[in-house]
Amino acid sequence: MCLAVSYQPSRDFISKHTPTMANTLAPKKPAAKKTAVKLVPASKPPAASPVAKGVLTITSKNYSSWSLRGWLMAKFAGLSFEERVISPDDPSTRADLLLLSSSIRVPDLKVGDVHVWDTLAIAEYLNENFPDAGLLPADPKARAHCRAICGEMHSGFASLRSALPMNLRAHFPKFKIWSRAQQDIDRISAIWHECIETYGGPFLFGQQRTVADAMYAPVCTRFMTYDVKLDKVCAAYCETMLAQPEMKEWTKAALSEPADIDELDVEF
Repeated sequence: MCLAVSYQPSRDFISKHTPTMANTLAPKKPAAKKTAVKLVPASKPPAASPVAKGVLTITSKNYSSWSLRGWLMAKFAGLSFEERVISPDDPSTRADLLLLSSSIRVPDLKVGDVHVWDTLAIAEYLNENFPDAGLLPADPKARAHCRAICGEMHSGFASLRSALPMNLRAHFPKFKIWSRAQQDIDRISAIWHECIETYGGPFLFGQQRTVADAMYAPVCTRFMTYDVKLDKVCAAYCETMLAQPEMKEWTKAALSEPADIDELDVEF
């Protein structure tokens, strides 16, 4: 007698030997509910707020070397500003121009609620707010060098300042230069040589105008006024600076000034 036995394969057997069958016999799990993913756009840095229009206080364009320095820095930076010109007849301004004041109070820059009145402080402020202008070199070593020669001009060369005051309307051919002033001229020439030979010119730190060029621009006018004899490198640098459109604009205004300071128009 043969008994019919119904054989039911185990799920383990099915899973091991017939995976297709296992998938067929296994109870279906409900499909997972899809969660919508919200895409968040990448955050962008806040746009830099534009620098407000400035007010730059200066004095005589014919006589004031410090006014020229601050004015050039603002121009090189691309700052939009209006000029406030103090007459050389103002007693404090006259004292500054004649080197009788304890501190030089021009140029003076106000931008919004920011007030900066020292030339080097103005340079740092403009460099921070107009980084693309390249007022200071990008290379750290060159930047330190630039600050050093700017500081030297800011605090030194007293003999040059007193013996060869800035005067764009005057010209003194074969001007007698005394030894102390000549020492300052020699030092400035050495600075220019080092910079141009190191960074390739035509400006002191290469192709880009920096605060150093603004600081030494009045010296170029002095060398022209007093007929200072220069070597080819220094003469070429002076020509380059005096040919800049900003320098031409300043000189044109200086030549049209009506006021004179007799003490600075005397040849000595």
